[in-house]
Amino acid sequence: MKLNKNLYIIGIGPGNLSDISRRAYQVLKEVDVIVGYKKYIECIKELISEEQQIYISGMRKEKERVQKAIDYAKQGKRCALISSGDPGVYGMAGLALELIEDQKINIKTEIVPGITAANAAAAVLGAPLMHDYTVISLSDILTPWNLIKKRLEAAAEADFIITLYNPRSSRRKKQLKKAREIFLKYRNPETPVGIVRSVGRDEEEIMISTLKKMPLEKVDMLTTVIIGNSQSYIANKQIITPRGYNI
Repeated sequence: MKLNKNLYIIGIGPGNLSDISRRAYQVLKEVDVIVGYKKYIECIKELISEEQQIYISGMRKEKERVQKAIDYAKQGKRCALISSGDPGVYGMAGLALELIEDQKINIKTEIVPGITAANAAAAVLGAPLMHDYTVISLSDILTPWNLIKKRLEAAAEADFIITLYNPRSSRRKKQLKKAREIFLKYRNPETPVGIVRSVGRDEEEIMISTLKKMPLEKVDMLTTVIIGNSQSYIANKQIITPRGYNI
């Protein structure tokens, strides 16, 4: 396969090679350099050859990683910048395009989509996202908490199915509790809640609960939480949200 771009911004999906797209697989096998967070590099280590150059950095080094990938591309190398899930959903695509524009750099880019955590988690939970839904991150590192609360209120009142990213960490434990309180203002306490940790990986854990009984202590940064709408229900150990067909 001939690569004709300098920078490929790639979504590697939830973390196992069986869920990576054919396009992502092909590009990762052919590029000269792969840039990524250390855990994501570990997920694709089987694809990496000895001839490829690897640049790894840790948590909260996103801007540094993106700039490094841009620098490699400017040097004429074919570079892959990887994100988990999809690079355009809380990933590297937006920051990369912003920096390229800000620095007035003329490099050819391609964004290669991937399976999001929301879609991967929904698949193992049943069919919870069959109607209108929204995705909200509870991390207040880049977004003020007051704005996050406003979005939670609006989504809860509008009866959206909600997927929560970055729901809880060792230092940030109050946000998920407050999000549940907001939803209990508008939803039945028995509304289904799906909790999936490390989706698609060997250590995957799946829990189905309700708003009232949601086990907050079981949730961490590797967890995706899906809260059903007013029509969602639990059957055969799965969450189903009706689309509206007559059955």
